[in-house]
Amino acid sequence: MEEEPVTIKLTHDQAFVLSDWLDEVMMRSDKLKSIVPDRAVWSGIYTISGTLETTLTEIFMPDYAGRLDQARQRLLDAMGGDEQEEASESVSRAPSGDDISD
Repeated sequence: MEEEPVTIKLTHDQAFVLSDWLDEVMMRSDKLKSIVPDRAVWSGIYTISGTLETTLTEIFMPDYAGRLDQARQRLLDAMGGDEQEEASESVSRAPSGDDISD
């Protein structure tokens, strides 16, 4: 039985920041096991990460860190949060219903 794919829409900044975070938890640390103990979930995470890596050109640019900082700041500014940590928690806990469509 073939499953119908689901489309997830992100802004470019959202995709860029998410890609960096996924790289951190998947490749540069051993955090994925503790964040997501259910290995079945990893399939979707790896698919999202791979899609982002093949879509975003910034990951190959020499000014990656500066671009990432700017993208993070734009997202935080758009969220209206005063505290970066508080805003980061809101992003990971409260996705917008407009961001996901099937």
